[in-house]
Amino acid sequence: MMSKILFKSFVVSPPILGATLLFSTAAFAVPSAKQFNTSVATTSVSVEQVTQKPQLLAQTQKNDANILQNVKEYSNEGQSNSASQVTSVSQFSDVQPTDWAFQALQSLVERYGCIAGYPNGTYRGNRALTRYEFAAGLNACLDRVNELIATATADLVTKEDLATLQRLQEEFSAELATLRGRVDSLEARTAELEANQFSTTTKLKGEAIFALTDAFGDNTGDNNNAVFQNRVRLSLNTSFTGQDKLITRLTAGNANQFDVRDDNNASIGTAEGLQTFNITDQVGGNGNDINLDRLTYEFPFGPVGIYVAATGGRHSHYAAVNNPYFFDGTDGGNGALSTFASEPPIFRIGGGAGASVSFNFGEKSSILGLKPSSLRIGYLASEADNPGDGQGVFNGDYAALGQLNFGFRGIDFAATYVHGLHSPGTSIFNSGLDGATTGTRQANLAGLTSNDLLNGEGAFSNSYGLSASVRPSDRLSISGFVSFHDVTGFGDSDDFEAWSYGLGIALPDLGKPGNVLGIYAGAEPYAANRISGVEDGDTPFHIEGFYKYQVSENVSITPGLIWLTAPGQDSSNSAVVGTLRTTFTF
Repeated sequence: MMSKILFKSFVVSPPILGATLLFSTAAFAVPSAKQFNTSVATTSVSVEQVTQKPQLLAQTQKNDANILQNVKEYSNEGQSNSASQVTSVSQFSDVQPTDWAFQALQSLVERYGCIAGYPNGTYRGNRALTRYEFAAGLNACLDRVNELIATATADLVTKEDLATLQRLQEEFSAELATLRGRVDSLEARTAELEANQFSTTTKLKGEAIFALTDAFGDNTGDNNNAVFQNRVRLSLNTSFTGQDKLITRLTAGNANQFDVRDDNNASIGTAEGLQTFNITDQVGGNGNDINLDRLTYEFPFGPVGIYVAATGGRHSHYAAVNNPYFFDGTDGGNGALSTFASEPPIFRIGGGAGASVSFNFGEKSSILGLKPSSLRIGYLASEADNPGDGQGVFNGDYAALGQLNFGFRGIDFAATYVHGLHSPGTSIFNSGLDGATTGTRQANLAGLTSNDLLNGEGAFSNSYGLSASVRPSDRLSISGFVSFHDVTGFGDSDDFEAWSYGLGIALPDLGKPGNVLGIYAGAEPYAANRISGVEDGDTPFHIEGFYKYQVSENVSITPGLIWLTAPGQDSSNSAVVGTLRTTFTF
């Protein structure tokens, strides 16, 4: 029984090379135990090798976890494809007749037939092995020799070979006994976990943010105080087929936004400088009440990817944002500080419930000489759950997105179009949430009522955006975007346009692996020619810098500053937001 288990686990492993060198009389005589590496500090038996349970690896003893780590990799490579028995050494693409052990390997393959190799047709004989790996490989070949003897083909095995095998079996009897004990122990632990596990299909992913933050400058600084805020997200990620994903996310927090003031000490809103952890539910900070803020399901349908959102859907869930190191999921706690630097505002037009389809193109597809990699089409409704008049899936606020993606020579590029409907009292760049608006109040229909809108139905927006990212090296990433928004619905002469653009430079692994220094500058959405009676004002530049320090794999600390040069499109006023954010992931 033990030999069969070991044969299945190690038949595709390089340790067979060790057996090759010993079995062949053309190689060398049987060495003593002292000639082998007796160290057991480099490899270990893992659950994946024997029981296919990778979650048990963390529960093995510390030394065991290091001893056969390489064996785990070897076994994994052979799991996806069954390894068929090779009949000739020439079937190994990486074995040449000039190799010093060629004849020995040829003897094992063609004479005994106990070498299978890797599924990709390689042997990988240049890898190091330990006594434990050698013992497992030896046991596999012993099985094959026993089969030959049992099937009346014993003439293939000489007395000298049998004597050699007997000495080898005695030499490694201790290692084989140790492996047998470890297998029995791991099988028992596997059974215990299977009986008490949380779920066979669901994994919990969590994020907790502690943030110490304050606002400075002019009237904004006088009207705000330093605060210590938090947000916690718990995501239950479920897969039923291995290719699909159901995400159920619960969120709680107390992070209210700062009140930005103009030169007359009048409030001009809370949208500019909005930070990602300010997003908790539809009304911003909610006193740590638990809220279901995302319920989405993704699955493939043939060559097409399908995304369905019951609540909390975002365009950036399925569309390419092209903003590495600044974008961390949807307003996560390991990227940029602000929502503006996290993702282009065009992806924050609308949100809620809806669906999308994704098409991936082949290499031969081209449009105007360019080769698009994928096409994304989506529709999200902000009031899909309300059956009232002027609401619902198709009559309430909505946003329909189309995006064409390109990729070539390390550059990712996307062209995006969004058409949206915005009812009176709502904002354009709000992700379908009342408390998640980005941009100036002028660009977000602030102060408008149904009397200001054509027929009182709402305003329509047609937005066009380009985004791109390039990574010249492993230590440098550059990304940027520009978007134009044409807003109509106020009458023939009262429509307006809005613009937004940004450029970010990220230096990953600065200081240590996992760290990121990020600098982002641009203009949050602003009105270029607002409706009559409202002055256009100045361009509201947003300048942000942060440094994420990765304390450990699951803890990061991010200090940073956000400078708003002209909040409310008024350059006579400015504001600075300073933040020290600590993020825990688990």
